[in-house]
Amino acid sequence: MTDETHVQHNEDATVEQSSEDQLAALQAERDEAIDRWKRTAADFDNFRKRATKEREATVTFANERLVKELLPILDDLERALVAATEHEEAALEDGVRLVHQSLAHLLERQGIKEIDAVGMFDPHVHEALLSQPSDAAEGSVIDVVQKGYTLGDRVVRPARVVVAAPPQNGSDG
Repeated sequence: MTDETHVQHNEDATVEQSSEDQLAALQAERDEAIDRWKRTAADFDNFRKRATKEREATVTFANERLVKELLPILDDLERALVAATEHEEAALEDGVRLVHQSLAHLLERQGIKEIDAVGMFDPHVHEALLSQPSDAAEGSVIDVVQKGYTLGDRVVRPARVVVAAPPQNGSDG
């Protein structure tokens, strides 16, 4: 029986050693997976930071380009103000007209378009300031108080308009 006990003891030791080897292998695999996860999380965090910096740089560059295009218009406006101090009304009017045209062309090149306020009131592009009795069709735009503009498909500023209401019935006197 001592031989059987000895064999059983060897088998138990082999099973125990095999379990320890498996446990060690699993722990090593776990440690490697945790390490990969930490590296991936750090890579993602670095990517996020880099993308944020690139986005900020893009916005800054776009603003710089717009500012460079606005500077000549500012120069024109200063020349118009100098003409105003010298009481040159014709030169002042020409200067202001030049500034207006320059600014309008710049905004057009940047994709800004004026909203057409003619026709029926459209709440997507118009802001009704008031309605006024009129012979025009009810709900049509009869006056533009402030022009509206779009940038691409997006409304930057709605057109502020006066909308036609049905004519008032009754006597005026």
